[in-house]
Amino acid sequence: MSGSEEDIEELRKQKLEQLKEQQQGGGQNEEARQAQQEQAEAQKSAVLRQNLTDGARQRLNSVKMSKPDFGEQVEQQVFALARSGRLGDQIDEEQMKQLLQELKPDQKSFDIKHR
Repeated sequence: MSGSEEDIEELRKQKLEQLKEQQQGGGQNEEARQAQQEQAEAQKSAVLRQNLTDGARQRLNSVKMSKPDFGEQVEQQVFALARSGRLGDQIDEEQMKQLLQELKPDQKSFDIKHR
């Protein structure tokens, strides 16, 4: 394991302990769910930071600003590739452009017929 993977694992263990303590506390289920969601988001951010160059990260952030759902889908895809080990090196800006092009939903054409 590399240093940041160990850091992520350590953070995950700490959050797990916090969740266990909160769940034993009784009706704090909402807090536990939110903490788990925050932990998953932090883990995803760490993996993205590790696997994207600055240019690729900026491009992804731009996409997320204009199309949040699509940006989230791209993040999930990169995260899944990184977790499965199918991501060789860091993704640079050109590779991010290609990935965005591949994942972009097909443009729908509308045929407008006048009567």
